[in-house]
Amino acid sequence: MKSRAIKTLNIVGGGSAGWMTAIYLNRYFNRDVKNYQINVIESPDIGIIGVGEATVHSIRFFFAAMGLDERELMAETNATIKSGIMFRNWMKPVDGNTHEYFHPFDQQQPGGSVDISTAWFVGGRSDRQRYDEGVSLNSHLIKSGQCPKSGSSPQFQAIAPYGYHLDATLLARFLRRKAVEQGVCHIEATVLDAEVEQGEILSVATDQGSFSGDFFVDCTGFRGLLIDKLQKDNWESFSGVLPCDKAVAIQREMPEGATPRPYTVATALSSGWAWQIDLVNRQGSGYVYDSSRLSPEQAESELRSFLGTDASVIKCTHLDMKVGCRKDTWVGNCVAVGLSGGFIEPLESTGLHMIHLGVSLLATHLAGDDGSAVLRASYNEKMRGFYQDLKQFIVLHYCLSNRDDSEFWRNAPATVEGCHWLNSRLPLWKHKICEYQDFAGSYASIFTDTNYRYVLYGMQHYPSPRFSMSDTEVGTIFGRFEQLVGRAKTASMEHDKFLKLVHG
Repeated sequence: MKSRAIKTLNIVGGGSAGWMTAIYLNRYFNRDVKNYQINVIESPDIGIIGVGEATVHSIRFFFAAMGLDERELMAETNATIKSGIMFRNWMKPVDGNTHEYFHPFDQQQPGGSVDISTAWFVGGRSDRQRYDEGVSLNSHLIKSGQCPKSGSSPQFQAIAPYGYHLDATLLARFLRRKAVEQGVCHIEATVLDAEVEQGEILSVATDQGSFSGDFFVDCTGFRGLLIDKLQKDNWESFSGVLPCDKAVAIQREMPEGATPRPYTVATALSSGWAWQIDLVNRQGSGYVYDSSRLSPEQAESELRSFLGTDASVIKCTHLDMKVGCRKDTWVGNCVAVGLSGGFIEPLESTGLHMIHLGVSLLATHLAGDDGSAVLRASYNEKMRGFYQDLKQFIVLHYCLSNRDDSEFWRNAPATVEGCHWLNSRLPLWKHKICEYQDFAGSYASIFTDTNYRYVLYGMQHYPSPRFSMSDTEVGTIFGRFEQLVGRAKTASMEHDKFLKLVHG
């Protein structure tokens, strides 16, 4: 077997990005034969942001691939199950009721001559049923307080896809412990500077000495300490289409008598939106807003008013957000992962997903040759594409709104003009179903036609099918779906009972 000299890979910065990178690359490259000495250089004085407490469902695949125990992971991060996101108040009230739709992690296809979405429209069900209720198991499970897990569900598997609500700070600690147990070296030191020569980093200077390496991963957050040393003018801002650039986050006790909900709530406010995420021990909440329209004090006041006084506040934090991405995420011998590489506002809980995406892609490219310009170009092209696709998907949530009660919302529909691909598809989707083939040539990594349908149809951007189906055929399709719902409810557990199994 061909072998090569062991190289040193330094990850600068801890948090979720640093430790997810460390545990993934260590398992990929060092499981049987050691290829890299992997070090995480983490400052004990610089805290992590730690408010990204919701995930997309694919994070399960990352945790499973790392050989982690699901119940141990959930127990150590105060985690609950997430079945999707409930969006509230993103459009004008309907018949005096707050507009609401659910974006779940599943869509069923019970069979028939057309797909279930087409049958939902042709059958005229939009007059009496929310779209998600017509096609998703998770949509029905949450109404009865259930989650997709059963008492016998294998690790990271269930009746329907699911993600987690978890404490991001505790997740970083958990992954750090597991990574160190598996051979990653943890160095507590504060990076002061980097020595650069001919476009590559030779070493980083810290308060504990200098550390050289063959390859570096920048996980220093918005500061981008390493990547900025290698290339200036390397940031593409998305502020023109995603103007929310600040957030105020409040951790509070769970309201008295409340049980954790198996879904995130995203409620539109005057100049942005508020999240509510239930852990087993508290609720994480926050307001993502446009700072050109609200001061931090005004945003905090609006958030506190929205939350009410039924629970004690534990902590309040104000955050600046740098929305956009690197033009080149891999420069020289350094890759930026996490916030240092890019950030899209957290509307669809994509922070950990982008870390997973970036580090898994890095592993396959590093396996080829960590110095190849061809591989760097490939990596950069894909990461730019992922961020551009994600940007358009988030813009979709805003541009379909018909709210006109504030300047922020009156300007929201115009944001689509900065997204050429999306702007060209919206008229198309008024005439036909949004389908997988519409995404040909895109970089969609997780949000495809299924996800777009939930937003489009939740925001009442409906197509107009010009054909008919018999009541019998439509009834057969939804009869099969109702059978799936019945079986799912019988097999799944109440969310709070599942949490008691995990947390005691």
